[in-house]
Amino acid sequence: MTIKERAKKLKSDIPAVFIALKDKETPLLAKIIAGITVGYALSPVDLVPDFIPVLGYLDDVILLPALVALTIRLIPDEVWKRSKISADGLWENGKPKKWYYSVPIFIIWGLIIWIIIKAICF
Repeated sequence: MTIKERAKKLKSDIPAVFIALKDKETPLLAKIIAGITVGYALSPVDLVPDFIPVLGYLDDVILLPALVALTIRLIPDEVWKRSKISADGLWENGKPKKWYYSVPIFIIWGLIIWIIIKAICF
């Protein structure tokens, strides 16, 4: 499997992980890992910034696929199959159709930045 094929598969797996996150039959541990995975995928902030040569994209190439693979292993097969079917067409051109799913991520990062600024300044 080439890198392009893996990237395309990853783009289709992340929406399915999000759908599985909302499924009642998904175990709690899988829901926690799925929440982290979806949050990291939608987050505008990476652990290593992309402008750092090579290392910047390393977390996207290694960390995100590892989180997705771990999440898929924790989700029961029936739930995963339903989620894959439900997620078909959820993202358009590699981006979410429903942009407001990323609002909680922006709120969380805003809170983190606010706490840091408050700790430094006061």
